[in-house]
Amino acid sequence: MLDNIRIVLVETSHTGNMGSTARAMKTMGLKNLYLVNPLIKPDSQAITLAAGASDIIGNATLVNTLDEALVGCNLVVGTSARSRSLPWPVLEPRECGVRSAHEAQHTPVALVFGRERVGLTNDELQKCHYHVCIPANPEYSSLNLAMAVQLIAYEVRVAHLDLQAQGAPQIAEEPYPLVDDLERFYTHLEETLHYTGFIRKAHQGQVMHKLRRLFTRARPEEQELAILRGMLSSVQKNRHDGQE
Repeated sequence: MLDNIRIVLVETSHTGNMGSTARAMKTMGLKNLYLVNPLIKPDSQAITLAAGASDIIGNATLVNTLDEALVGCNLVVGTSARSRSLPWPVLEPRECGVRSAHEAQHTPVALVFGRERVGLTNDELQKCHYHVCIPANPEYSSLNLAMAVQLIAYEVRVAHLDLQAQGAPQIAEEPYPLVDDLERFYTHLEETLHYTGFIRKAHQGQVMHKLRRLFTRARPEEQELAILRGMLSSVQKNRHDGQE
């Protein structure tokens, strides 16, 4: 189950944080580390601070974009330390652990952590099904990257152990689409709305952001997404036929 959990670090600027993250992961039984466009590649400092978890660093997957790190995942949770202008479904760390462990029984899950200073961008957060915020002391909420990974990884492990104690794996629910399929749907939706004149490229406003939030909140299953794609194709076809 834990083999399906990915820890994704976006544009990390300090290799020491990579090593400390690897150590935090290994203590909780996680091993899949993805580094998205790290500003500095892992080095000797990363190995030193990994303190016995150098295998996590050595086997880390380096990719150029967040989309590449999320390929094949069914659930994506992004960490956010502050409220956003566009509210998004939010999980407490314990809820994040439970949901991640449950879905990791059947499908890959990505837990995404942002840059040391500024976290994840709004566009990156919109690629996530949920946001998780660690309820630290508001007067001193100075959590470093590895600490945040340690806390979330701990909650995943506790939930994983609870599932083990329950015995047989839970029956898989209707499968959710991969995040890459969802991105193709959003592209298809945007193209269709441009095609029908509902939105214009020069004046898109917040429409697509709000539609992303709507479908994220609804979280359609694979068959439901296929129906939505079919509806969009039908709209495009009928409009095209009507113009002939």
